Amino acid sequence: MTNQAGANVAPKPPGAEGTTLRDQFAMMRHAFMASPLLKTILWLTAGSFVIIIATAIGQIILNRWNRPFFDAIERRDLDAFFYQLLLFVGIAGGLLVLNVTQQWLNQMVRLKLREGLTLDLINEWMRPLRAFRLANSGAMGINPDQRMQEDAGHLADLTTDLGFGLLQSSILLTSFVSVLWALSAGFVFHIGGYSLEIPGYMVWAAILYAGSASWLSWLVGRPLITLNGDRYAREAELRFSLMHASEHIDAISLAGGETGERRRLELDLATVLGAMRNIYRAQINLAWVQDGYGWVTVVAPILVAAPVYFAGEISFGGLMMAVGAFNQVHTSLKWFVANISAIADWRATLLRVAAFRRALIMTDVLHDAEKRIEFVENDTNKLTFDNLEVASSSGSTRLAEPHIEIGAGQRVIISGDPRAGKTLLFRALARLWPWGGGRVGMPAGEMVAFIPRSPYFPRGKLRDALSYPRAGAFSDASLVAALSKVGLDQLTTLLDREARWERELSDDEQRSLAFARLILHRPRWVILDEALETMDGEAMKLALSIFEDDLRETAVVKIGRTPRNGALFSRVIHLVKDPEGPVLKPIRFGGSAHEKEVAASGAP
Repeated sequence: MTNQAGANVAPKPPGAEGTTLRDQFAMMRHAFMASPLLKTILWLTAGSFVIIIATAIGQIILNRWNRPFFDAIERRDLDAFFYQLLLFVGIAGGLLVLNVTQQWLNQMVRLKLREGLTLDLINEWMRPLRAFRLANSGAMGINPDQRMQEDAGHLADLTTDLGFGLLQSSILLTSFVSVLWALSAGFVFHIGGYSLEIPGYMVWAAILYAGSASWLSWLVGRPLITLNGDRYAREAELRFSLMHASEHIDAISLAGGETGERRRLELDLATVLGAMRNIYRAQINLAWVQDGYGWVTVVAPILVAAPVYFAGEISFGGLMMAVGAFNQVHTSLKWFVANISAIADWRATLLRVAAFRRALIMTDVLHDAEKRIEFVENDTNKLTFDNLEVASSSGSTRLAEPHIEIGAGQRVIISGDPRAGKTLLFRALARLWPWGGGRVGMPAGEMVAFIPRSPYFPRGKLRDALSYPRAGAFSDASLVAALSKVGLDQLTTLLDREARWERELSDDEQRSLAFARLILHRPRWVILDEALETMDGEAMKLALSIFEDDLRETAVVKIGRTPRNGALFSRVIHLVKDPEGPVLKPIRFGGSAHEKEVAASGAP
């Protein structure tokens, strides 16, 4: 049951115009800045920043500890050795506390990011009429649950890990570059009688070493962005196929169609496995680069510091201090190398979530160039249609009469051929489908209830399903009376039972439950979309009796065939196809380039 509501047109936020990485960042920044959790996330991030700074200071202290510790070993000074061990316990203990605190803060940031992003997507998705229009807009409207649940969570995890990892690496790099520079400052290379001084040569060696590794890793690992997007697309298709089969398992079993369904599921699984094999192949190629550089890194810092050590410029402790500093600088510089797979995954996930959010917002403004049905409120208590036409991609549907008035309390049938577009007209009157022409005048200040052919019941208690969408607004006595009126006395003792009622109840029982809602809500106007077509004689008789007894003054507009017991309806309006009427153009989200990106991002 839905109250009459107007269509909202949202302005395009920053980032809604394009599909570049910058535009995707702008789209997600808009969501982040509008989040009610913004302050909490910023405070947690600030706390993590402070802890990372403190950890960097502790790492510098630990690196300086290397010199006296290894010098004590070189001198075989047992007292100094044990003293340095005690210092190590204090330094390590402090770093341990900082590391655990940082891990907790990172987890809290990840949790709040997930909460904020998912709530934002749910809020945008559940704006009036938006989810319906998105579902009817093509590939982007398929599997919104995966975008909001799996992709949003994955993006929050990756953003937190990569963001703090990059921040920590940047701070450690800044901290240890000065240490490495000081250790190699003023050293002169003597080669073939020539002297060559390279200030801070260890720093340049670390930059060259990590830079070459980063460039080669990006070159080899870049295809993972597209491959990850393709995998998510195939995973979405498999998930949809499994859900579709699960939802229709009764019909599949009755038809003996398990073999055919199994083949389809096997084909979908094969495409997922093929996409995963492509990713694994790319990851193996990347492993050659990363692991190769990893083995070289075992000796690289010693080789770089060896000239200073063998020239007698530093002690053995100084050598180990240089090795530690080089490793910290190199580790920071090769952050990109170590995270290339995660960055590719993050990029693909960001594209999917940003594209989905953009599609949600753009759904309200699509077809702006198309002509729309005008909705107005009548001064009189009447429902009026003037030159009403409903446009679709397959043609146009219109009422046979140019001007129609339906007064309060009247009972009218709108009927047409099987392909006349009766459900499309029902959606247009409910403002779910606004495209077409003409004018619809709704009765001012009156509640209009729309009853679809397949009613919706939220998962939970029967009392909430019966009262939907006004849970808790009715007494138990009212609920029991409504159930009894439509012949559902067997349910009167189950008001507090929780279940998926669309599976617990037969089709007739579900439709009867929808009519029981009408008794509770008592709307002044009811518009039905073939809701009586498949009901048996007794169930239909009870449903129609509601309008004869409980809702005598309620106007009823039934879209569909004339029921066998059609005495309730005194007027018939005809619905016809109009071959010369407006035709709706296919929906496109930003042009072919964007559609290719959307396809790569996982829209089946």
